[in-house]
Amino acid sequence: MRGVLQALRLKQDGTVAAAETQRRKRTTLVNSVRYAIELGRLRADPLAHVSWRITETVQQVDPCVVVNPAQARSLLCAVSYIGGYERARGRRLVGLFAGMYYAGLRPAEAVAVTLPDCDLPAAGYGTAVLHATRPSVGKKWTDSGRNHDLRGLKSRPPSDTRVVPLPPELVRLWRESVDTFGTADGGRLFFNEKGGIVGSSAYDRAWHEARELALPPDLVASPLVARPYDLRHSALSTWLNAGVDPTEVAERAGNSVEVLMTRYAKCLYGRQALANRRIDALLDEYGRKTVHLLAVNPVAHGISCPARPRVRRCQREPAPYRGKEPGRRGEMRSATAPRSVCG
Repeated sequence: MRGVLQALRLKQDGTVAAAETQRRKRTTLVNSVRYAIELGRLRADPLAHVSWRITETVQQVDPCVVVNPAQARSLLCAVSYIGGYERARGRRLVGLFAGMYYAGLRPAEAVAVTLPDCDLPAAGYGTAVLHATRPSVGKKWTDSGRNHDLRGLKSRPPSDTRVVPLPPELVRLWRESVDTFGTADGGRLFFNEKGGIVGSSAYDRAWHEARELALPPDLVASPLVARPYDLRHSALSTWLNAGVDPTEVAERAGNSVEVLMTRYAKCLYGRQALANRRIDALLDEYGRKTVHLLAVNPVAHGISCPARPRVRRCQREPAPYRGKEPGRRGEMRSATAPRSVCG
């Protein structure tokens, strides 16, 4: 069992898998063992006495995969010419890739976007309500026997939704896609030439062709947006570097703030320089105030202070007495408190 647990740490290429992947595999193994005990195939839990700890790994986004806005626009333009402009094979996918870059959608989320869930105004920002994904997992791993099953959002309850703002450029591209190609069954915005769901192999192949058209040879050989998913990485990195609050970025992307800042820490260009300028400005402001106080302080310039005026002591009025002359036996002084008159 220790050998089995050790194998669960690794991916098929021999590298260590992410911590969440290790937890999911171990949970599946534990459930299988418990089911075997329930059926009587095992007498005891063989994992009970095995000490095993998940190897925590931090998978940060490589800054080399992130594209700037100019490169992203060139790539989207190149997609439209894939397969010839007449066949429109690439033009069907322009809006799909644009959703990954401008809205930070995951590929499985972009494939499942439907027109009834979108607000595409003629001007300004639009919105898209995400509630489903269409991941490509293969026929062996779906309940329906198809390559794509309709599932909920990643790491969320099945009925949960996420509202994503759509920039005007993305709204324009999606409106053009609807006007040119229409929608598929259920109002899906993106589909293949037969009306089916766009498979991951199809848009991966199209993306590699677009990179060769839009990028110079040295960048084609580099890891710059080597996968369509890197468009999402580029979107989130752009938002963070633009100064958008991390809570807002995490809400749009469907991540937690902790995961967001951990994965994209290396992609925050210029944030340290910005922080240094703010600190310097604050120190300079208080420095000027201190110099001003020293300038008006005579002691700091060696000027002797004038003698402080003497303050007269408090004078007390004699308390009034009642009865006969004071000092005689058996007579009491009045309990009235003396009043102070300060000069």
